[in-house]
Amino acid sequence: MANESKSAKSNKKVVQETQDLWKTYSKKREVWATHAQEDKEFRLGKQWTADQKRTLEERGQAAIVVNRIHPAVEAAKALITANKPQFRVSPREDSDNQVAQAINGLLEYVWQVSEGNAVMRRVVDDYYVTGLGCALAYIDPMMDMGKGEVCIHDVDPLDVYIDPNSRHPHADDAANVIISRLYTKKQAQDLYPMYKKAIGNATSENFLTDRPTTAREDDGETSWPESSETMTIANFGDSDEYIRGYERYTPEMIDYYRVFEKPTSYEDLLNKEEYIEYLGQPAWVIDGNIIMEAEQAQGMIQQIEQGFQQQLQQGREQGNLELPQKPEIQQITFKELVAGGQIEVVTVPTKRIKQCVIMGDKLLYSRILPIDQYPIVFFMNQHTRTPYPMSDVRMVKSMQEYINKTRSLIIAHATTSTNTKILIPSGSVDMREFEQKWAQPGVAIEVDFDQGQPTPVMPTPLPNELYQNEITAKNDIDHQLGLYEMSQGNSAVAPHTYKATVALDEFGQRKIKSKLADIESGLNRLGQVVIPMMQQLYTTQKIVRLIQPNNSMSEYVVNKELYDDKTGEIKVINDITVGKYDVVVVTGSTMPTNRMAQLEMYMDAYEKGIIDKQEVLKKTEVFDMEGVMKRTDLIGQLQQQLKQATETMEQMQGDLQTREREVYHAKMKAEIEKTKSTLKETTSKAKMSGTLFEKRLDDALGQVKKEVAEAASSGSPSSRPKKKQSKK
Repeated sequence: MANESKSAKSNKKVVQETQDLWKTYSKKREVWATHAQEDKEFRLGKQWTADQKRTLEERGQAAIVVNRIHPAVEAAKALITANKPQFRVSPREDSDNQVAQAINGLLEYVWQVSEGNAVMRRVVDDYYVTGLGCALAYIDPMMDMGKGEVCIHDVDPLDVYIDPNSRHPHADDAANVIISRLYTKKQAQDLYPMYKKAIGNATSENFLTDRPTTAREDDGETSWPESSETMTIANFGDSDEYIRGYERYTPEMIDYYRVFEKPTSYEDLLNKEEYIEYLGQPAWVIDGNIIMEAEQAQGMIQQIEQGFQQQLQQGREQGNLELPQKPEIQQITFKELVAGGQIEVVTVPTKRIKQCVIMGDKLLYSRILPIDQYPIVFFMNQHTRTPYPMSDVRMVKSMQEYINKTRSLIIAHATTSTNTKILIPSGSVDMREFEQKWAQPGVAIEVDFDQGQPTPVMPTPLPNELYQNEITAKNDIDHQLGLYEMSQGNSAVAPHTYKATVALDEFGQRKIKSKLADIESGLNRLGQVVIPMMQQLYTTQKIVRLIQPNNSMSEYVVNKELYDDKTGEIKVINDITVGKYDVVVVTGSTMPTNRMAQLEMYMDAYEKGIIDKQEVLKKTEVFDMEGVMKRTDLIGQLQQQLKQATETMEQMQGDLQTREREVYHAKMKAEIEKTKSTLKETTSKAKMSGTLFEKRLDDALGQVKKEVAEAASSGSPSSRPKKKQSKK
């Protein structure tokens, strides 16, 4: 009972402290909240005060509203939220890149489940109108059949109360951030079904709304809940009792314990509850060796026991009565290992966010979130180094009022100028007859010209500057929101050349890209908050399927358990529960893309050989993208096969020509060899003939020599040749 009383007092203290903080924060932001409410009203056409309307009525003018703010906000919002953001997750330290890709897919899944595009449009709308957009990341335990899902939702900025002393654009230095709004008790019980009884017993409020009131009046056609008078609980009945809810977020330093196991080199960071459970885990000392895995220890103990029994049996069979030595086995706890220095423990004070949920005067629950940043992410427009930023609508309200006043004056002037005023001398006409017949065509009215002649009074024309100033004011509103005429589809101001149009479009987006930097900063912070929540919730196997823009299906499997046949261990593939990861949004990914300019860029890259046809095809808007891709791949394969066949044919043709040349050369070689053989034979015959001739010549010469010798030896005068006598 003492513990319950202490707990009740503690809960009551938290409730009272939260209510006091809310009152303080609410009072501090009262001026900003009033301006923000008026900005919202201006955006939706509630732009005249009661005093202004009364003044116009006295002048015979109507309170005309020509709302230039609404279309400007819609156009700017459409530019920034044209596409869903592309997140890029990268691992810190030595974490797995494949796991980072799985987390990236899971982050896209959370965006899809939360209808992130619609949430983003509402956040950006608040960003422009009130100066502050808010997105909340949380875990919904009721989704996915009770398994839970990480979700993202937008929050009305007027429901958010930030520590007035905060100076950081994401309120990192805020002591508290409170989300507070009014619920009916039924709404609260539906939102927290596990706490129906506590909510039913909570103290009710006597207010219908807590929105600040402004001096602006509606047009009589639009219903504004803020304009309703304060209503009490008695006017509604018990079923409609109102109750104020509080979600208070407070940073706290929580002791975490970093453990390092020397025997296994395992390291982990544990909270207090996990650390207490960790110290109670069993460990074994077997023959002087520390075993920290239960399965391994049981296996070793079983083997030791079997070995001991075998030795004991062998000793009995051999008659050895001595008992074999059994290894020492001792079971201890991790706590003893810590005391013995086998496990090193370092206490690490770590920042965490504490959440307290309160309904009325009842604390429903409080818990520590697995994040060190606020789960509510702020998108501040014109940051004033306070929690109260300026909005674009606030800066253009005076121009909108000028447009309304100008248009009212123009319409009043047009109304009066169509009804000509006439100065009638007294007694010159019958006034009753004149008023009845004046507007009738071809009518005759009797006039006494002696009394004077009726004289029409022409109205003074309005200066042309008045019309031009209205156009200028409209342009000023567009420029304040980062818009220009071509971005809104006005082709009259576009250049004649395509490239000049693209260049001008890129130049014109520079101002709105400064707004985009604020949005992307918030999206980066949102991703940083969502990832730790996913790591806490998604601890079992989960299959995520996503439809890509080209109608293809991407599948990611996280925390998949696989049995290793070799080691007998169960391994976890894509374990997202461990490791730290960074996340950023691809710059400009939410902006609209000029499809023609992008296609031209890709075609240029294709012509230069940087990318292939398939990559170009991905950037085109083809409905059956998957089918076209398959057919393109098939065509590419067939073309490759045809190329290979052509190359083979060309190679075979080359081989054929080579063979023909080889045959020709073989024939020529044979002819040459034949010629050489014939020539050799002829040469041989000629050589033999020459030898025979030489022999015959030698024989004849020998015969002559013989005859000469015989003649010389005989000395006969007759045998001498006679001298010829010369004639005188």
